Amino acid sequence: MFGLLFFILFTPGVSELICTSSDLEMSYTFCDSTAHSFMFNLTPCSTKNKPVWKANLTWIPRSDIHFLKIVFNVWYDGAKALLWKELLCSGADDEYSLCATLKGETLDSAFDIKGSRFEFPKGNYSIVIQGFSDDSENNMLICLNFTMIVK
Repeated sequence: MFGLLFFILFTPGVSELICTSSDLEMSYTFCDSTAHSFMFNLTPCSTKNKPVWKANLTWIPRSDIHFLKIVFNVWYDGAKALLWKELLCSGADDEYSLCATLKGETLDSAFDIKGSRFEFPKGNYSIVIQGFSDDSENNMLICLNFTMIVK
């Protein structure tokens, strides 16, 4: 199975399909009403055999990325299942290349998503990923609302 490559200049409020297969369906929307220059690709489109997902992200941020805190909120069938926060960029000795991206530059990154090390129970997942440019979580750079249906 393969993921679908999509959206450049995403239309706010419209759900975009990432991939669909016999055991998985994924889509997302932006949390805000501003159009983004954004593309996301995910392979394989499956939860079988506990794959490591390969993701490609292309994004043109609307501000410089010197500090980046990511917050993941995951709900499973309506119940909160996970809250995870990760500081990706602190402005000093940053490990990730995205940490030096300036406003208007194209960020192009490939990475593995290893969260599939366990078997996902069938059901509906809502995953909100927020990126903040400060530790107090007041200045949001991006917010994505993923829907994952495990069949």
